[in-house]
Amino acid sequence: MDKILKVNDLSVSFDTYGGEVKAVRGVTFELKEKETLAIVGESGSGKSVTAQSLMRLVPMPPGKFTGGSIEFNGENIVEKSEKQMESIRGKDISMIFQDPMTSLNPTMTVGKQIAEGLIKHQNMSKKEAYHRGVELLKLVGIPNPEARIKQYPHQFSGGMRQRAMIAIALACNPKVLIADEPTTALDVTIQAQILDLMRELQDKTGTAIILITHDLGVVANAAHRVAVMYGGKIVETGTVDEIFYNPKHPYTWGLLGSMPKLDGGSEELQAIPGSPPDLADPPKGCPFATRCPYAMKVCEDHMPQYTEVSASQKNACWLLDQRAPKVDIPDTAIVGGTKVHG
Repeated sequence: MDKILKVNDLSVSFDTYGGEVKAVRGVTFELKEKETLAIVGESGSGKSVTAQSLMRLVPMPPGKFTGGSIEFNGENIVEKSEKQMESIRGKDISMIFQDPMTSLNPTMTVGKQIAEGLIKHQNMSKKEAYHRGVELLKLVGIPNPEARIKQYPHQFSGGMRQRAMIAIALACNPKVLIADEPTTALDVTIQAQILDLMRELQDKTGTAIILITHDLGVVANAAHRVAVMYGGKIVETGTVDEIFYNPKHPYTWGLLGSMPKLDGGSEELQAIPGSPPDLADPPKGCPFATRCPYAMKVCEDHMPQYTEVSASQKNACWLLDQRAPKVDIPDTAIVGGTKVHG
């Protein structure tokens, strides 16, 4: 598969009263056509800022790009003007936001919000755009779309609002769809329906997806590859099977240990002790060193380089250095049950 998006050494900061907050620090990853890449990590790890940067939605100021590039179709998005970005947003790269109730305009009908992008980017007439809107609502599983398209967001349930957001995001057949915590505010039954819908739509449209989430349970059945993010950095990448069955970074072990197990084992969840680093004064070494039970002196003083575990798995941890002591994956990080999608 061809690479459709390439992020190289991306850094994003925010000027605040407390100083410069380095929210994203040297992030690098690639996205292939028809692929779903999940970016996972705790709140404050830099996931959403990375996602918003791909569409240049980070408010500037106070935000600013301090390094790196975002290549889409061979062109660097970081260097584009706001006017040039207007022709990309919604057309080539689209986004499903975390809370559809605050993302949808309460004063406009759902149909008008779908039609906006179609009229702007596809040069459709209002009648054509509304006809396409009905098709999109039907595609995302909203019943009676002819009537629903005339309604306002407050007349939709939470799950239906999220489906409407997906319809808006897919209206112009984008090449890349960014889903920022798309199931956070939904109950587990609706979560499953939304994730199933995204997979079905990807099969039909071929859209590449970046899934931002803190929930590894969502990742298991929704993604092909995973990037684990912590302290503004990506600390491990790999296929879903590699991350779930052969994780190499202690932070990934901690995330897996905090997942509920369905294999009849201990019901006690394993919390990661401590707090994420202050990115106004980021550590000079591994960002996870102060919370890592296996940390060595070198972890605090020097940032680890990426080690290639396999052709598809990379890890930034000093434990993979040949001079480091051997550490086994803790039992709490071993995933039981059915083999996950990968």
